[in-house]
Amino acid sequence: MSMSSPPLFGKGLKAVGRRVVDNILAVVTVPLTAAALVAVARFGPEEQLAGRLREVRPVHLILAAFVPAAAATVYLMLRPRAVYLVDYACFRTASNCRVPFSSFLEHAKQVPVLNERSIRFMTKLLERSGLGEETCLPPAHHYIPPYNYCTLDAARGEVDLVVFSALDDLFAKTGISPGAIDIVVVNCSLFCPTPSFVDMIINRYKLRSDVRSVHLSGMGCSAGLISVGLARNLLQVAPKGTHALVVSTETMTPNYYVGSERAMLLPNCLFRIGGATALLSNSPAKARFRLKHVVRTLTGAQDSAYTCVFQQEDDNGNVGVNLNKDLMTIAGNALKANISAMGPLVLPASEQLLFALSFIARKVLSGKLKPYIPDFRTAFEHFCIHAGGRAVIDELQRSLKLSDEQVEASRMALHRFGNTSSSSLWYELAYIEAKGRMRRGDRVWMIGFGSGFKCNSAAWECIAPAANAEGPWATSIHRYPVDIPDVMKH
Repeated sequence: MSMSSPPLFGKGLKAVGRRVVDNILAVVTVPLTAAALVAVARFGPEEQLAGRLREVRPVHLILAAFVPAAAATVYLMLRPRAVYLVDYACFRTASNCRVPFSSFLEHAKQVPVLNERSIRFMTKLLERSGLGEETCLPPAHHYIPPYNYCTLDAARGEVDLVVFSALDDLFAKTGISPGAIDIVVVNCSLFCPTPSFVDMIINRYKLRSDVRSVHLSGMGCSAGLISVGLARNLLQVAPKGTHALVVSTETMTPNYYVGSERAMLLPNCLFRIGGATALLSNSPAKARFRLKHVVRTLTGAQDSAYTCVFQQEDDNGNVGVNLNKDLMTIAGNALKANISAMGPLVLPASEQLLFALSFIARKVLSGKLKPYIPDFRTAFEHFCIHAGGRAVIDELQRSLKLSDEQVEASRMALHRFGNTSSSSLWYELAYIEAKGRMRRGDRVWMIGFGSGFKCNSAAWECIAPAANAEGPWATSIHRYPVDIPDVMKH
């Protein structure tokens, strides 16, 4: 017993210290209040206290009452208006769009420029990717050879299938009519038709002529959180009761790479069909989550970061997206910058104090100490990490010291749906809710990475968990989580 007592005592002392620092306001306020009461008691009887008050000049009494009231009024007027998530919906993939590894590789063999060496590379990549056998590709990719059918009409057909299906679900879940939509923000990086996505939605649902609309392109996989941030900014200056529709997707049909560059074959293997829609409002009516913070980190000023995810032509003129081998290092640097900005907004005081002390020590010792990574598990109950690939999830789990359960939603979303780009975070949130793990008051951290290079994150607080497991996981949640073998160790 004596051998284990010191560690237990140390842990207990550390826990007490954290409690004191995290509740420093209460720790300071209570003694001050008690001291004030004692001071008042020293004035003596009530008649003596009343006499002291009569000696105070009227102008001082007026100022004592007016100044705090004026300060409170100004604060309430200037405080940013709260923004809420009414609900969200994800595209439910159909079984006829399923693409098992065998089918994917059989189709790839029909591409003339892909030799046996390229096929072996893609086979190994799929085995190590963390994707399962039920991920889906758009209808055009199921033809042989696939690139012959990736037409403009086929791409628009994918929009109809993915976006409109998710929107239909969202309107049905929220009970909000399309005529109540005031703002529409759409993000799709690689497919920008004319008329735009926004116009397609306006035409389909006959939205009002005064609806404010934006289409974001070229923003990569983190564009979903950029759209949320933009919608938040618009809602904060709009009249109360305004509704903003956010649509996040990536159209796969016209983006099938038919070359042999390995770095450009990666997206073919990882990206899959998917999309999500979210209804935001500046009114708490019917809201399920409150948006607490959105933090954006841009590193595009550095040439290496700017080119690490780059759409380009290969030597034969075939267009694709090149994923640089330094992507994980660049993503790690962007993440560090993002959490440095997010930390002060969400971390308890004890973690902020440790981070500040670590920062000062590194400055004094010229960086000889390792930087202290705050424990974000003290700030959030749930984590939605962009399901960009197995390596991305592994790296963030290691960096943030997360448990297997805390990254389970990301791994399972990658396994079931693949990399669905900007919509992957919503599939992960849906997984957590379908598992019944979300509770009122729980905090959620969404982290997305995208070209440019960007690391964006958003913090949410749950107001009302989902009443059921309907959504993209409705037919498969009972089979998850599944064991994903670590092929790299074999």
